Amino acid sequence: MKVLAKHYIIENAKIGENTVIRDYCNIFGCEIGDFCKIAAFVEIQKGVKIGDKCSIEAFTFIPSGVTIEDKVFIGPHVCFTNDLKPRAANPGWKEIPTIVKKGASIGANSTIICGVTIGEKSMVAASSVVTKNVPANTLVAGNPAKVIKKIDW
Repeated sequence: MKVLAKHYIIENAKIGENTVIRDYCNIFGCEIGDFCKIAAFVEIQKGVKIGDKCSIEAFTFIPSGVTIEDKVFIGPHVCFTNDLKPRAANPGWKEIPTIVKKGASIGANSTIICGVTIGEKSMVAASSVVTKNVPANTLVAGNPAKVIKKIDW
């Protein structure tokens, strides 16, 4: 791990070789693979698993319950959720898992509602709100995100 930062919090995290972490990151109790790039102002919470060769851009929020496989790109300001019925006091709260499959890309300012799977090599267009599973090799866009076309690149 290479911490190229002066201001950060990293606690109880397993971070792979040659992973770069920038300033103002909060990283707690998660696993991050090898050769990843974590930009400034990123929060990664307890239990999150991130594979190898991922790029997590600035101001991204990744809460507990999210799994990100290898070679995934997460654009700036992406926000994942882990609660379908958020309340300040919710005694019956349950974490709902989300999976981002290998090679997927999520565009800037997108919101990923918990409980979905974003398919292998799929692409979420910038500013999309993903509320349903995204098939592999598919471009989705909009609010809510809808299939635009199959992609083969």
